[in-house]
Amino acid sequence: MTAGLTVTLLMAVGLSLPGLIHCFLPLFSFDGNSTTHRDITQRAVLRKTAEVCRDIAASEGRDFSLTIDDRLSASEVQRACSSTGTSTSLLSSVLYHTSIANMYFSNAKVDVVFALSEEHHFDDETFQGGRDVITAGVAAVKASVKLENFVAGRWTLGRVCHTLQDFYSHSNWVELGNKAPYSTLIRPDQPLENLAGPSTPTCRNCTGGNCADNLLPDLLQQGLLTSGYFNIFSSAKPAGKCSHGGLFDLTSKQEPVGGISKDDVGSSHGSLHHTAADLAVNATMELLEDIKAAVGDKNFLRLMGLSQSSALCFVIDTTGSMSDDIAEAKRVSFDIIDSKRGTQDEPSAYILVPFNDPGFGPLLMTTDADIFKANINKLSASGGGDIPELCLSGLQLALTAAPPSSEIFVFTDAPAKDAHLKSTISALIESTKSVVTFMLTDVRASRRRRSNTRGGSSRAMGQSDAQLYRDLARTSGGQAIEVSKSDLSVATAVIQDSTASAVVTVFQVVKNPGSPDNFTFTVDGSLMNMTAYITGASSLTFDLTSSTGLSQSSSQSSGPLASSTTAGNLRRLSLNTDNQTGSWQIRVNSNSPYSVKVTGQSSVNFIYNLVEAHKGAHGDFGLKEGRPLSGGNASLLMSVTGSDTVKVTEVNLFDSSGPTVVNGSIQSLGSGNFLVTFSAVPAGDFVVRLKGEDSSSSSRSTASVFQRQASTQMKTSGISVTAQANNTNVEPGSTISIPFTVATTTNGVVNNSATGTFAVRANNDRSYTSTSPSTLTVAAGSGGTANGTVTLTVPTSAASGTDVTLTIEAENAAASDVNYAVLRLSVTAKVTDVTRPVCQEVSTSTDCSSASSLCSSSKWEFIANFTDGVNGTGIESITIRKGNGTLNSSALTGAGGENVTVVTYSASCCSQNVELTAVDKIGNVGTCVGQAREATTAAPVTTAAVNTTSTGGHTLKMSHYLWMTVAVSLLWK
Repeated sequence: MTAGLTVTLLMAVGLSLPGLIHCFLPLFSFDGNSTTHRDITQRAVLRKTAEVCRDIAASEGRDFSLTIDDRLSASEVQRACSSTGTSTSLLSSVLYHTSIANMYFSNAKVDVVFALSEEHHFDDETFQGGRDVITAGVAAVKASVKLENFVAGRWTLGRVCHTLQDFYSHSNWVELGNKAPYSTLIRPDQPLENLAGPSTPTCRNCTGGNCADNLLPDLLQQGLLTSGYFNIFSSAKPAGKCSHGGLFDLTSKQEPVGGISKDDVGSSHGSLHHTAADLAVNATMELLEDIKAAVGDKNFLRLMGLSQSSALCFVIDTTGSMSDDIAEAKRVSFDIIDSKRGTQDEPSAYILVPFNDPGFGPLLMTTDADIFKANINKLSASGGGDIPELCLSGLQLALTAAPPSSEIFVFTDAPAKDAHLKSTISALIESTKSVVTFMLTDVRASRRRRSNTRGGSSRAMGQSDAQLYRDLARTSGGQAIEVSKSDLSVATAVIQDSTASAVVTVFQVVKNPGSPDNFTFTVDGSLMNMTAYITGASSLTFDLTSSTGLSQSSSQSSGPLASSTTAGNLRRLSLNTDNQTGSWQIRVNSNSPYSVKVTGQSSVNFIYNLVEAHKGAHGDFGLKEGRPLSGGNASLLMSVTGSDTVKVTEVNLFDSSGPTVVNGSIQSLGSGNFLVTFSAVPAGDFVVRLKGEDSSSSSRSTASVFQRQASTQMKTSGISVTAQANNTNVEPGSTISIPFTVATTTNGVVNNSATGTFAVRANNDRSYTSTSPSTLTVAAGSGGTANGTVTLTVPTSAASGTDVTLTIEAENAAASDVNYAVLRLSVTAKVTDVTRPVCQEVSTSTDCSSASSLCSSSKWEFIANFTDGVNGTGIESITIRKGNGTLNSSALTGAGGENVTVVTYSASCCSQNVELTAVDKIGNVGTCVGQAREATTAAPVTTAAVNTTSTGGHTLKMSHYLWMTVAVSLLWK
């Protein structure tokens, strides 16, 4: 089986293709010929990621053999960017795929939240408004990255990309003959020029439905920029102006009739669709380059989600009886850090959240292992008061801060004092698809206090208290491991297992109530280091049978199929699968609740996301927040990447408590895409399970069948909760209002005649002040819906770049059903500094020889001044973008009172080019380029007083020393 194979699973609910299209198609093209926002975003991200990795490899003297073009796949880029990414190494691209998906889903959501906003689509000649959307969004992305809030940064970036990409589809930039992106759209310090005036006619009638030449010749000759008008409610538009076009654009019915859009190949100017899409790709790459220059290569790759490993995330109870647990958390984390530092398995980030009572946090998130070590070393067990602690509040912080699909480990020996957050935690688990494993020490049948051998009092967690943690573990696909404090060091082997590279779930089931049962799972040739975990009562027994018929019972701690260890309720089996691919079986004999989980290491994996069809001006699909609706139709749109030989043979929704299996009907859509349709999905809890074949398998066995299972449970609901924030960027000190709607559904659609009352809960992970109704009532004659509003106030002290996750839940009167919506907001201070740092070259000197063999014996020097102007935020960093020399800097005050940073660059004559990048505190980027050429004769020093003006209009006057034989250029990007 191909090692680089990754299966990306996109869950679509109620799949249909509405005919209302008013932009590049957001996600999917069913004509097979048009390019979508998803395609554009994915191509740009893959190409720019590959370019950054190529440049890093070149600076480190490593080879980079990947061809960078529009045919790249995420798996190819992931492998090429890995310093150890050989064809046989195990690499997980789950985070990279998930991050790209987050960006194009956020991109598509613009067509829902801002469907009729002219500036978000560059309609109605709103060029200034469109650029303001882009530049404000880019500033928010840079602020998020500065605080390492990469998830929030991706969601903002996706929205920005949508507006930027629409410019090329909705304006006449392509028709004007431009071959490069309109860079002014991402440069707020440059003027928007050659715009068609409000009274300037731009179009004439299309003839016979042919709009190929409906732009006025004078407009094209003068090079004036325009965009189409669009309205689904009114046909009014200024006289002589172009329309967007299309069946639902009423302005296109008024003279001049027709349109100029290039949204797809069937649009008014559809012949230019692919040209516009290609320019949109290049423009998106230019935007990504600006962000990369501001945040640096490392943080840019983290923003893109490029990582070979997951984050190491601990949520730890720090009350009095937890000293042993804290010591074990320190030990296992230090072991992981020390053993993986400098390898591809080194955690991509370290997250630590302490909790107790009455407090929790603060959250620590860092990429520096030593900072994590220092902070976990500071933890100590003290206090405690009453028994319950704020465990779920701490877990909420971790879930919203950790990258999607993270493994989170919670250490506690106490019940949760904040059990009311259970549904919120479940919603965040389902939304992030993170796996939560609880390390529960000394769970007892009662909750009576007992003496602690270290002195003081300890807590005893009852079975009913532990059930809360078991339920959350089951929702996430994690485990509730219940051990004594003395056995905890054995159980934490699970943490070591999870931090290995490319860990996948092959099979998982939870039986509650328990009953004896047989479970089968498939071992394929790509799997390595397989492990089975069984949790349950001490009386539980099991038998393991391999594909070759070998068996081993639970009474054997070491046998032909596995070696096992036991700690509390956990049995951990290290499987021996050599030369035994195929169908394996575990038979569990227990009448008490138990769980079985089988994992391994493999590059073969999948991700999925709920999406829903959107009706209206923009059509297509968007990300579906919350739970799918009971009884409704559901479809899976499956994209297979990494191999042309994969055949998806089975996709089902699996409910182990039934057991119920809902099989999907698979239809190939070409290019590695499959449509899997389900009908009338019943109420209950499901996981997605996938089986397939790869005819190119050349692994340890000729067997080509593989099996994978999603960790996170998918719950259905009869309640619909929808919420939209009209602005997801919130200024410090401001209050935002978020309207939401609750409805009862029947067979997946709103029941117009339903009535009832719902409990409403709104929680945010920052504990910001908010208001919301505690209940909503669906009254007779309301169409089955009820509306409410959540207000959220951001404190003035909130730092720009802070992310806020808001969860809105609705529960029925019987408390038997709940659904939710999750919104991600970014705190962004208003940007007043749009001027890029200015570079003024001071002097260049060289005595480089023309003989290349002598270049190492001589050096050249480049001196320049950077300033951000009197009203700027100030230079924050200056780095060498290209060049192999050394850089030194000093500060002085200019004649006009501005702060000046003087940089001196020196290098060997073997490296005769330099490019310096200056970034101010808001993220504006200025670049200065210098070049040394060979000195054939000695030249006198020339002194000249010059004025140099940047694109921002700042002028700096100073002495300029220049050897006449040296060419120096200034490049502003």
